[in-house]
Amino acid sequence: MEESTYKPVLGEYREEKEDDIVLTEHGYQKLQEELDHLKNVKRWEVAKRIEQARSFGDIMENSEYDDAKHEQAFVHGRIMEIESILDNARIIKEEEIDLSVVAIGSSVRLEDVERGEEMRLRLVSAAEARGDQGCISDQSPVGRAIMGRKAGEVVEVQVPSGVLKYRILHIER
Repeated sequence: MEESTYKPVLGEYREEKEDDIVLTEHGYQKLQEELDHLKNVKRWEVAKRIEQARSFGDIMENSEYDDAKHEQAFVHGRIMEIESILDNARIIKEEEIDLSVVAIGSSVRLEDVERGEEMRLRLVSAAEARGDQGCISDQSPVGRAIMGRKAGEVVEVQVPSGVLKYRILHIER
């Protein structure tokens, strides 16, 4: 049987399952903004492109029309994806982030043990990790390795070229 706990969700409590989508407040806001842009700007831009491409005549061999229809499908799919994420997300508030271990929402300062180089990463869920600078998904190899670990610990990350070792220097919000 799957173990569960109860966690706050925008002021309410609901059962949390292992496969819940967890977002930081910042990530939730960014997805809301992306959804708004897709619905109120991008969708209409694509509709105009389709209308313009139709005006060129025969749509059977019209690459502009095909391209616009593909983009329309992508935009529609992304809108549905974001709506599903937002509908099913559990929002982690800043004050809920446990600083004793690395968790979603933590900012972590790591040191590459072999190179002595430091880096700062913010651990976020895969749903909000889309290309943000300095953010790393909890599902990535490094994210999985540091999740739940404490400052001072050294973690090993298996990569195609071998094993990387990182020391967790500091955890903050």
